[in-house]
Amino acid sequence: MEYKKTDIEGVYIIEPRVFSDARGYFLETWKEAEFNEHIGKVVFIQDNESKSCKGVLRGLHYQKGEASQAKLVRVIKGRVLDVAVDIRKSSPTFGMHVMVELSEENKRQLFIPRGFAHGFLVLSDEAIFTYKVDNPYAPQSEAGIRWNDPDLGIEWPIDPKEVLTSEKDLKQPLMKDAELFD
Repeated sequence: MEYKKTDIEGVYIIEPRVFSDARGYFLETWKEAEFNEHIGKVVFIQDNESKSCKGVLRGLHYQKGEASQAKLVRVIKGRVLDVAVDIRKSSPTFGMHVMVELSEENKRQLFIPRGFAHGFLVLSDEAIFTYKVDNPYAPQSEAGIRWNDPDLGIEWPIDPKEVLTSEKDLKQPLMKDAELFD
């Protein structure tokens, strides 16, 4: 696997080596020793999966405090535009974001450390999104930032009227009003 640094410290795009032939393909999606060598030790404890249709926007989500989560995300069917926003107030890249297309074709993964809000927009008719986390879901610690906060400058490639999102995500605060990381 190739581990590519992004413009934000700690966020990595991971590109696997894919071995294809007439039968299909094979790739390694996770290799602990290699991951630890390139990114550092992260103990993933749970895998999650979601299925969404075109235009669904999930996010921008995070968990606060001790319940914060690092994530390793990928798409096994379809295409999404994945976004990680640095919400660590003490970070030199505070408020900046990384945006990367993840798809069943490119097989990329994105590692998002703790201290980031995360979301994605489905670009294909359907997408199956899977991710590893290093902390369990804690409903009392969940938080979010509105996906279309103008201060974030995220250029989602969709007409806002066509976005399909949850009622909860529509009511998320702007980043200036959200509880963030120090």
